[in-house]
Amino acid sequence: MRQIRIHGRGGQGVVTAAEMLARAGFLAGHEVQAIPSFGSERTGAPVVAYCRFADAPLRTREPVLAPDVVLVQDPTLLAAGRVFAGLAPGGLVIVDTAGDEREVRAAAHAQDLDATVLTVPATAITLRLLGKPKPAAAMLAAYAASADDVTLDAVLQVVRERFPGAVGEANAAAAEEAFAFVREERAAAAEVRDA
Repeated sequence: MRQIRIHGRGGQGVVTAAEMLARAGFLAGHEVQAIPSFGSERTGAPVVAYCRFADAPLRTREPVLAPDVVLVQDPTLLAAGRVFAGLAPGGLVIVDTAGDEREVRAAAHAQDLDATVLTVPATAITLRLLGKPKPAAAMLAAYAASADDVTLDAVLQVVRERFPGAVGEANAAAAEEAFAFVREERAAAAEVRDA
């Protein structure tokens, strides 16, 4: 089972991201769940949503307390220190920021975190292509670029279904750019590691 927790702020599409990721996982042949978690439900307030994939029926329904993956759509949440709580050893973290892994670890006071930390400027990409700070599609594509249980094609299909027309195409373009960004960053890191 793969458990994913998505952190962001109200208005960024966190709950929508969990729903779209679950749909992309379903298209990839997995059993899926998307679980929203609402608090104050106001723009700018911290929001968390959850997603699970499995190749067997999912019986659990509780929130994801021990995620394998954490997606952070707003880097200002890193300072609170709770976004990585319960992250499984060797987990994956993807943060929407123009900064690098070192900056993410410093902001979250998580220098010793046993996880792969990737960054992608998802909000910057969507502001340029969509005109709005809605990083969900770009973050899902970043996840697809770094995991093997969801494909970019599935993410693009879900984005276009959810947002038909020009908005969907702009989100799809943002997703493709974020996917390429993460793939290039991972390839560059592998070259450095192998040198």
